[in-house]
Amino acid sequence: MILRLSALIAVAFLLLAALPARAEVAYPLTVKDAFGREVIIAAEPKAVLLGSGFNLVALSLIHPDPVSILAGWASDMKGDNPEIYDRFKDRFPAIDDVPIIGDGVTVSFEAALSLKADLAILANWQADTDLGRQAIDYLERSGVPVVVVDFNSDALNNTADNMRLLGTVLNREEQANAFADFHEERVKRIRDRVAGHKEPGPTVLMDAFPNPEKCCYAYGTGGLGAFIAITGSRNIAESLPAQGGIVSSEFIVAADPDVYIATASPGGTYSTFSVGPGVAPEEARETLARAVSGPFLKNLKAVKEERVHGLWNFFNAVPLNILAAEAFAHWLRPEIFADIDPDATLAEINARFAAVPFDGAYWISLKAK
Repeated sequence: MILRLSALIAVAFLLLAALPARAEVAYPLTVKDAFGREVIIAAEPKAVLLGSGFNLVALSLIHPDPVSILAGWASDMKGDNPEIYDRFKDRFPAIDDVPIIGDGVTVSFEAALSLKADLAILANWQADTDLGRQAIDYLERSGVPVVVVDFNSDALNNTADNMRLLGTVLNREEQANAFADFHEERVKRIRDRVAGHKEPGPTVLMDAFPNPEKCCYAYGTGGLGAFIAITGSRNIAESLPAQGGIVSSEFIVAADPDVYIATASPGGTYSTFSVGPGVAPEEARETLARAVSGPFLKNLKAVKEERVHGLWNFFNAVPLNILAAEAFAHWLRPEIFADIDPDATLAEINARFAAVPFDGAYWISLKAK
């Protein structure tokens, strides 16, 4: 038995020795960021500024200790979704000591420069503002290269390329390419299947942060609204600007959608509905039921037929958006997507990519399985 075990160990070492080493990125390098800007990266970044804290999620999918490379970051993720922050803090206590450089909307130039960073990463929605352009100019004149990433404006098409961009910049190409391939394969699966079923899907209302005291912000065709279109379904608010807008209860009642989808965040921030990291399914389902119990929503066809669903609003800020796409596919076209299971996809992401596992009810249906 000892000889057999020794032989197995020897074989294992030989197999490990035969594996290729992690491909190294050669610096200095020039990359094009999400805005098409050419950015020169002199050396592997070791001290990174994050203009949006939500981009820590992206880093955590390609780096085993993303906190270790932070020089400073914005507090928006910590403020909006403290449950995710707590998960990172449990795994990487040093996150509590990372200096704050802004709140995701404003940036302290003085704080940023005092940290002696070698790279800054901004989200597209930050960079495309007067303050964002000032921050880019200020940092780059001070010798800090700035890379803009975009997991927001056209998530289903942009996510894979932006993950590859981060992988190249941070010398994590192997991991980033693996996640990008994973994302692309699953998006393609949805698109290919819809292409083979030309019949239109149901009509859908996606209601952001439902609140019985006021009505209602409907997603248009942009952001998470694009996840309706990929399934071949029809957004009742498609005539609105791409980002969506305020609609009246009369508009919703007249459209009488086949399916109602609410978005929100943990703890019922801005809404009576609570969903997302750290939220138990029972809480998510109970608060979703409360959200559609008002006098006009409860009479909608979607509510009467129990085609009511909800999901975490911040899927439009992180590369985990493939989970939302799969949830939409399963909810809206169950006849062609019965085999798609976002729970299984999340489990695979946690096993293969996540430095910090993602837990909680990120999506929920009013009708339990």
